[in-house]
Amino acid sequence: MLKVGVIGVGSISEFHIKPYMENKQVELVALCDKNEQRLAGKGELYGVSQLYRDYHELLANEEIDAVSICTWNNSHAEIAIAALEAGKHVLVEKPLCMTVEEALAVQAAVEKSGKVLQVGFVRRHGDNTKLLKTFIDNGELGEIYYAKTSCLRRLGNPGGWFSDISKSGGGPLIDLGVHMIDICWYFMGKPRPVSVTGNTYRKLGNRSHIENLSFYQAADYDPSLNDVEDLTNALIRFENGASIMVDVSFTLQTKKDELYVKLFGDKGGAEFEPELALVTEKHNTIMNVTPQVDNLGFDVHKAFINEINHFVDCCLEGSENIAPVADGVQVMKMLNAIYESANTGKKIYL
Repeated sequence: MLKVGVIGVGSISEFHIKPYMENKQVELVALCDKNEQRLAGKGELYGVSQLYRDYHELLANEEIDAVSICTWNNSHAEIAIAALEAGKHVLVEKPLCMTVEEALAVQAAVEKSGKVLQVGFVRRHGDNTKLLKTFIDNGELGEIYYAKTSCLRRLGNPGGWFSDISKSGGGPLIDLGVHMIDICWYFMGKPRPVSVTGNTYRKLGNRSHIENLSFYQAADYDPSLNDVEDLTNALIRFENGASIMVDVSFTLQTKKDELYVKLFGDKGGAEFEPELALVTEKHNTIMNVTPQVDNLGFDVHKAFINEINHFVDCCLEGSENIAPVADGVQVMKMLNAIYESANTGKKIYL
């Protein structure tokens, strides 16, 4: 059995807690949160009696083998390093941390401890991801030299810590862009990034005055606080000549929300979201191919279940970690470079 503690029991934690409770190889033994009322409520909801306000006290519990870190971005590195030093395996929500320096410190702690650290790149664990990866690994797309991805929300600043740069490290880029960039980079074979050009915009604020449109709100939603960007776009170039074009927004004057991931190779292409589709050539004819599977879209709940189960297997069975700390470091380099490019108005070389 893997005995697990969850640190941070806000909105995202339920995507960790429920799969842990459903996994027969896991015992969820402890929860931790600074908010006493929320902590007590989650403890009662999930039947967990060991409740901590201070994560150091949870980590001192020798019964616990592994932790999920579901806290604000600004605490990811600090808690991850402390957990590794306490001999715990770690699943840390994306992004790995807020700076490259923090990411390298976490990586050093992983290497020193010999423990598992899995970064919460949940899109890597989708059933449609696994299917498309099979086609890619068997050469169906050939060399993937270009990817284009968008996650545009017309009204979607979650407020709370998401819109407080001191806690989040940024806006839609570090919250949404991390997923979009990572999944493209993962499908492309994780080439080394060499340069980045990016732009950020703060034109609309959180538009909390808009009525009749619902959107995701943080557990501690506060519309009065917002010092992150509305929109980010970027071009990332890699050592092998491949590139990714990305744009992401919390709020934008657009007709509707938009989400897509498109991959272009020299033998074929693919659309990963909103639904999986392949493009190929046969007998001098271009063909659009729709795989015959139960679900062509990305099922976030199933992906989190797969992610948690993968983490458990890595901890108990020594399975190969498909989202290791080294990948978290590289993604953090790309994210930080985009913000640096936007702030300086210059191309950033990595």
